[in-house]
Formats: sequence, structure tokens, C-alpha cells
Amino acid sequence: MDRSLISRVEVRQFAFDAVNLGVADGDPASMDRAGGTPGGAVEFARGQTTKISRYAVAIETADGCRGEYVTHYVGTQSALAQTLMLAPMLIGRDAEAREGLYDDMKRELRQYDRMGQGPIDIALWDLAGKKHGASVSTLLGGYRTRLPAYASTYHGDRNGGLDGKEAFGDFAIECLEMGYRAFKIHGWHEGDAREEAENLLHVRDVVGDRMALMIDCACELRTFADALFVGRACDEANYFWYEDPFRDAGTSAHAHKLLREKISTPVLQTEHIRGVEPKADFILAGGTDLLRSDPEYDMGITGAMKIAHLAEALGVDCEIHATGPAHRAVMSATRNSNFYEVALVGPDCPNAIPPVYDGDYSDQIDCIDADGTVGVPDGPGLGITYDWDYVVANTIQRFEFV
Repeated sequence: MDRSLISRVEVRQFAFDAVNLGVADGDPASMDRAGGTPGGAVEFARGQTTKISRYAVAIETADGCRGEYVTHYVGTQSALAQTLMLAPMLIGRDAEAREGLYDDMKRELRQYDRMGQGPIDIALWDLAGKKHGASVSTLLGGYRTRLPAYASTYHGDRNGGLDGKEAFGDFAIECLEMGYRAFKIHGWHEGDAREEAENLLHVRDVVGDRMALMIDCACELRTFADALFVGRACDEANYFWYEDPFRDAGTSAHAHKLLREKISTPVLQTEHIRGVEPKADFILAGGTDLLRSDPEYDMGITGAMKIAHLAEALGVDCEIHATGPAHRAVMSATRNSNFYEVALVGPDCPNAIPPVYDGDYSDQIDCIDADGTVGVPDGPGLGITYDWDYVVANTIQRFEFV
């Protein structure tokens, strides 16, 4: 088959409204602020509407192929800048030579966090699937068609949403009744260790043994001592994993090795370090029990599969971070992964991802079936259809490279 040489790359930054969500520190909602720190920048705020920006990538070839991807949580201003930095170097390259492109882009971004590489790589996989009439899941050797999911909450707030342990417990029961068999807490931005411990113990008391429970402190606890205090509460409540506890920003293998030695709950790290080599160093240094991977954050589907295979070679599990059609495809081909993360959810507010899908694809809280699973799209490419009219109508700025 003839090579598909890239002839055009288009990048569109666009904006959408997220209802009942506000900026976490109470400042007036700002598109730049919310777009710059997705997820962590917003929390429940009844009656407020926050403008959030994301971006879309389209790659076209001289023989008429096209690959597309619209970002979820990676769609920040800094990632956009990196995507724009990489886009010109794609022109004239073979769109199916993904390993070579991965390697060249990784080197080009060696001074940065490389989060702008993922959307390009995912679009290249979408292009390949469409060219060959196969889903990305099929190209990866995917064998799972339904993925067990967990409800991953917004951070706690003080606004009448997840504003106390009782609210978290009630929401866990709501998710259980919807079909979820696993539930992850994101606590409060203040990082009060006693409040976090009381919350996680209360949620266990409420749901009993009917749900797997996890906690992600999102690096909010102030000290190692705080992390240890909350970790011991996780042990008491039999939590499935304990994620990113304190303000080393999730990057100290040494600190997390010490933490692992003092608690029994499995530690889940490496969301905040990019790519297969640093993750290998982290786990070989004893800093985590489970690896984290994300096709948006970790240099695309190509990078995410390398991390899954690293984990498999070491006999450990690799948990896929966040949501999206690329994430489902990766998990479909990953044996050693337990749950798909439906992130972020809360009572009376949407998952703050862009409403860009035609058809029935969704990552909102009700995307699961009665058994608590989500499906893997099986159409060509990513298996979904984007609403490009919506993206174009809400475009803030457009970039084209030929």
C-alpha cells in the first residue's frame, strides 16, 4: 500500500460552557484559568457557568486520509503551545510511521513536559484506523469490548456539592445504585489530613463492601506525615489504592518508597511524570505499586502502550488515567488494568469535557450500563464521529500548517 504523506495539519482552539461549575478558589471564572488547569481548576458552584477551552487536531495526507482528535484534560494552553511547536515537522512525513514520529517528537520536546505530543499521536492512530477500515482497538489487538468503570469525583467543595463526608457518602450510594462498583474520592484543596481520613472512613462505612474505593489527594496534603496519617486510614478502610497523596507533586520515588513501607494499601503514582523511561525508573526505585498511564499525557497511544507493556513485564497493573475514546482503545488492549476512570463527576454538574461527539458516545456519569461498564468504540479509527460544526462555531483561534 502506498505511503500516506502528511500534507496539512489544522489545530483549532475552541471554548465551551460548563454549567454548575466554578473556579476552585472562588475567583471569577476565566477561560484561561479553567483551560490552564482542567479538572483541578473547577468545582461545583450552583448557578455558575465556567468557560473552558480545549483544542482539536486534524491531520490530512496527500492521498486523502484524515485523522482527528479533540482533547479532554490535556487541552491546556501549555500543551497547545507544544502541539503547535510540533505540527510543522509533520509535513511531508509518512503518517503511518508512528514509531519514528513518536521518537522524533519526543526528542523535539526534550526540554518540556511533552504533553502536546499526545493529541498528535492519537490523531495519527485515528488516521491509520480510518485508512484500513479498522478500529484503533483492533489495530492494538484489543480483546475487551466492555470495561469496568469507576466514578471519579470532583474535588470536595464548600458550595453545597461534595461539601462534607455525608455528601460524599450520599454520592457514593447514588453511583452504586447507577451500577458503579468502584468509586474514587478527590478530597478538598485545603489538604486537611484529618478531614480526608474522616471522609474516606465514612464513605467505607456507608457503602460497606459493595464498592472498591480509592482516594486521590491530588498532591494536596502538606507533609509526609499527613500522607502517612491518611494512608493508615486507607489501610483501616481497605482502600483499593492510594494516589498522589502529598506536595512532592507526585514525583519523589524515594518518598513514596518510604510511604509504601509503612502502609499496606497499594500506592498509585506516575500520573505527573511523562513517558516510559521515567516511569520505569520510578517503579524500579520502589516508588509505586501500580503505574499510571494516559494516552493524552504520555505522548499518545504509542506512549501509553509502551507503559502498559512495561508494567506487564514487571508483573504490575497499569491504571489508565481519565476518559476518552483513545483511553478506551488502550484499555481494551491492556490485560493488566482494572478500571476505566469516568472523570470527573459530581452531583448536579457535568463532566467538564467538550460536547463534541455526534452519536451516542459519552463520558458523562450515565455512560455506564447496569453492570457498571462502558463500551469500546468499534468503528473505523477512534470509532467516534466529531461534531466539527460545533468546534468551528466555537473556535477562538485557528492554526494551519501545509
